Amino acid sequence: MSAIGRSRGIHYLQKLSAANIPSDLIEKGQSRVIDASLTLIREKAKLKGELVRALGGSLASTSLLGVPLGHNSSFLQGPAFAPPRIREAMWCGSTNSTTEEGKELKDPRVLTDVGDLAVQEIRDCGVDDDRLMNVVSESVKIVMEEDPLRPLVLGGDHSISYPVVRAVSQKLGGPVDILHLDAHPDIYDAFEGNKYSHASPFARIMEGGYARRLLQVGIRSINSEGREQGKRFGVEQYEMRTFSRDRHFLEHLKLGEGVKGVYISVDVDCLDPAFAPGVSHFEPGGLSFRDVLNILHNLQGNLVAADVVEYNPQRDAVDGLTAMVAAKLVRELAAKMSK
Repeated sequence: MSAIGRSRGIHYLQKLSAANIPSDLIEKGQSRVIDASLTLIREKAKLKGELVRALGGSLASTSLLGVPLGHNSSFLQGPAFAPPRIREAMWCGSTNSTTEEGKELKDPRVLTDVGDLAVQEIRDCGVDDDRLMNVVSESVKIVMEEDPLRPLVLGGDHSISYPVVRAVSQKLGGPVDILHLDAHPDIYDAFEGNKYSHASPFARIMEGGYARRLLQVGIRSINSEGREQGKRFGVEQYEMRTFSRDRHFLEHLKLGEGVKGVYISVDVDCLDPAFAPGVSHFEPGGLSFRDVLNILHNLQGNLVAADVVEYNPQRDAVDGLTAMVAAKLVRELAAKMSK
């Protein structure tokens, strides 16, 4: 299934080429679709930025950006459907709009939303992943151009973290420290031959020099390559088998000093499946939801951007339980980022 998804745009492009349609015509058409997609995000970001600045008093305002990309998953592509489900859960009315630390999410100085990048529409035009990743990066930079907006990206599979972190680092002019919560290290050189696999984003990030420190927490599915790659890049890997020993340190992290800030990447499968069954990869023995919140709430550092990835609505259960879990993560991250 994932191979079919990855090749869909390629097959479309091959059909156009076989029909002797000039390559420059195809290129211009793709560019128009990309420009239209980015224009909508740009105009919404301008509007939200103007609103926040007019209200005043905000040094940092979290802005949601959806990147519904799922074709780089090695197993299931359901995460492509996650952003609207997360938003639905955030505002469904089953809970109020105040976060645990007292931030009011209906205040645009705390949270705004610039919508979703049109990933599938862009891919339907035959745009390959090299160019698509550049488009994802550009969408993030567009949000960051509207001070004081800071991007909180809704995935999508974990492959989106590479272009997002790259954009954040390039826009800020230097590396960040990354806190990565996940069952897997996602640091394969090129999983199944795909350099943009959802199992490989942190290899691309570290190769590019976009992170100074990478702390991976919740790891419980790691093989020899994952450990070797971790050593190669100087990654700090905290496995669940030693979590009780590491808990105090992880609940009192201080990151970002001497670099451009802190980036947080939360793969929903960092949680034990008992808390979040709506993920593609069930890996028992994970973090509790409160473990994750304790780590996030207590973290000291300037949070400049974040993502929440790998929620899979097609595997959710109990009336959208995992959607509510993902929404709660987004809510608390939004509160952490805004100031």
